Amino acid sequence: MDIYLLEAVLNGIMLGGLLALLALGLNLIFGVIDVVWICYAELVMSGMYAIYWLHAVYAWPFLLAAAVAILLVALMGLLIHRFIIEPILGSAPINQLLATGGLLFFLQSFATLLFGTDFRNVGIRLPVIELGDIDLSFARLLAFIVALIGAAGLYLFLARTFLGTAIRAIAQDREIMGLMGVDERRIYLTTSAIGGGLAGLAACLLVLQYDVHPFIGLTFGPITFMICVLGGLGNMIGGMIAAFIMSQVISIGGFYVSTEFSYVLAFVLFIVLILIRPQGILGK
Repeated sequence: MDIYLLEAVLNGIMLGGLLALLALGLNLIFGVIDVVWICYAELVMSGMYAIYWLHAVYAWPFLLAAAVAILLVALMGLLIHRFIIEPILGSAPINQLLATGGLLFFLQSFATLLFGTDFRNVGIRLPVIELGDIDLSFARLLAFIVALIGAAGLYLFLARTFLGTAIRAIAQDREIMGLMGVDERRIYLTTSAIGGGLAGLAACLLVLQYDVHPFIGLTFGPITFMICVLGGLGNMIGGMIAAFIMSQVISIGGFYVSTEFSYVLAFVLFIVLILIRPQGILGK
């Protein structure tokens, strides 16, 4: 295999871990609450801004700034459900899409008003790992490892704790669980906070690789939603598989043609696969 192609494949694997983390939070929320947060990537943007201001402006240690950002975005997730989703939870799905879509534009506009459209960088320079003739970004490798740890932590929480079991049970049959006395509202709020926390974790990893600006969500929002649909909305395993498929298309396509065209290829592949299997890879 060409050494540069191998480098593209490895970079695609590392990108896939980060995309899988983004899809994980969105799929968790949809699987439990049955609502798609169109504004999910804007929560990531909010977390990136929080880290930038705490670390680059106020000189907080990065790990402390990252922890605060995760808690802040988790709180945002909880508030979004409490004040935006909960009042319209029983209405038509289009109302929920419009509400979260409206929040998307609000967060973008609010960030533009507060911070302008300048690209801001946290100023952390991580080394490049040299494996023979292959150069790998340590930031991407770190993001891949932390994303896998985050996914494993969520799995253990859902599989080994009482609250996690209740979340899985409601995802499987929310009507029966309501009749058995489970507090659906508490489960929904907890799920939204966890989904927000995952967005905050993704923000911590992305801010090491990308400049933050009000429209950074447009870079990752469409691809994340596409991955969730391709894997089967609400199916977290399917989302992870789809994330690695799409990351390889983007990375290898960028190697052979260009990064911009690789996203076109990813969308074309998405359309073809959805026509073949509309319910997604592991959807029912």
